[in-house]
Amino acid sequence: MLRLIFLAALAGFSRASDVLEFTDDDFESRIGDHEIILVEFFAPWCGHCKRLAPEYEAAATRLKGTVSLAKVDCTANSNTCSKYGVSGYPTLKIFRDGEGICLFGNHLVVFLSRKDGIVSFLKKQAGPASVELKTEGDFEKFIADQDASVIGFFADDKSSEQTEFLKAASALRDDYRFAHTNAEALLSSHGGEGVVLFRPPRLASKFEDGSVKFTEDKFTSNKIKRFIQDNVFGICPHLTDDNKDQLKGKDLLVAYYDVDYDKNPKGSNYWRNRVMKVAKGFLDQGKKLNFAVANKNQFSHDLSDFGLDSGSGELPVVAIRTAKGDKYVMSEEFSRDGKALERFLQDFFDGKLKRYLKSEKVPENNEGPVKVVVAENFDSIVNDDSKDVLIEFYAPWCGHCKNLEPKYKELGEKLADDPNVVIAKMDATANDVPSPYEVSGFPTIYFSPAGRKMSPKRYEGGREVSDFISYLKREATNPLVVPEEGKKKKKKKDDDKSEL
Repeated sequence: MLRLIFLAALAGFSRASDVLEFTDDDFESRIGDHEIILVEFFAPWCGHCKRLAPEYEAAATRLKGTVSLAKVDCTANSNTCSKYGVSGYPTLKIFRDGEGICLFGNHLVVFLSRKDGIVSFLKKQAGPASVELKTEGDFEKFIADQDASVIGFFADDKSSEQTEFLKAASALRDDYRFAHTNAEALLSSHGGEGVVLFRPPRLASKFEDGSVKFTEDKFTSNKIKRFIQDNVFGICPHLTDDNKDQLKGKDLLVAYYDVDYDKNPKGSNYWRNRVMKVAKGFLDQGKKLNFAVANKNQFSHDLSDFGLDSGSGELPVVAIRTAKGDKYVMSEEFSRDGKALERFLQDFFDGKLKRYLKSEKVPENNEGPVKVVVAENFDSIVNDDSKDVLIEFYAPWCGHCKNLEPKYKELGEKLADDPNVVIAKMDATANDVPSPYEVSGFPTIYFSPAGRKMSPKRYEGGREVSDFISYLKREATNPLVVPEEGKKKKKKKDDDKSEL
């Protein structure tokens, strides 16, 4: 019996969690006890939360004594979750000295979905925003990293310049690497006081300098931040999962090929240098465009989005995505002399390229209660200025979308006699979603009002037929035409009689 009690106790100890649990009652009093802490706001029924749970537990154990991890059940602690703007699950938020400093919605949890990702990210957060360098060896080791390095050289560690530099480092620590030094020998060997951005040695190229110095007369954190953001990538960075969000929203050309700076740095730079040579020619003319190279296997989703085949060929494939979301694909084979890329870019800047549209075929018969929208008929259906349109963006594999389908079809049937309202759906995995629509999860539903097609409203209501009807009665441009239940039942009886 004693042995059984001991084993039961041991099992209980082994299940003890290293993840702290906060509630509405104690969140505010406990959160300030931690210099830095990661909090997961979750719901017990959420599938993403369930998948994250074991990784989160493992990360908490590995980081025990360094950084704390906590969780809040939002179904039982709605006040706290509401206060911190939680709108989806899981939501991860970093708190430093009790203040929320960084919020990750569920679309970014993928980045932190493995314990290694959580651990490496939090270790970076837990360390100082800027590392102090004391020797030449410290300096050489710091700039040898695969990412760019920003270093402040200051004679006086109490100077306003160093204070402003550290302020900038604290603000940008999530994205860039910072170090500073007050060592006289380092100042002497690296040009005296100032801030210098050192590009990664593996990306060294004859087409640009390996370092850039901050040249403003006045040191302010804002000017330093702007200097970094303007110069950190240079002419043509290596696009990775870690930096892709920093390049998002820019007009960007990417050359996709077997980029691998660990196993084949020479081969990786061979094609990159050819891109850089052509890019520099256009940039020197004052043309505005960002450039990057990326591993075609890591970014296979992007290639699919451009209708490109990653294949096994050596030559890069090239595509441009603008800040507005327009896409252009280089159809000519990449040439070693760069002439094909040059022609492609010239046509882009001259406005001669045809925009690439990822689209399914327009359905031959589209008379059902829910109109099928593809990229090629989006304008004629959704952007028809005379119609109010409720459109669902779905994925074929999405369970929530499958559950919604019969209700959505019933909604379409109920409104079939309304000439002013269209109920529509679009497979967002097989078609380009145009601006200004933003789809990051499924299903995503928008209401596109007549006469205001560039101002669609995201639908956040319930998903019963009655919820949609109530919403459309409020939002529709014209009075909604919905058959009365009594008439509908009578019509059904009449139809039944006609079949006898």
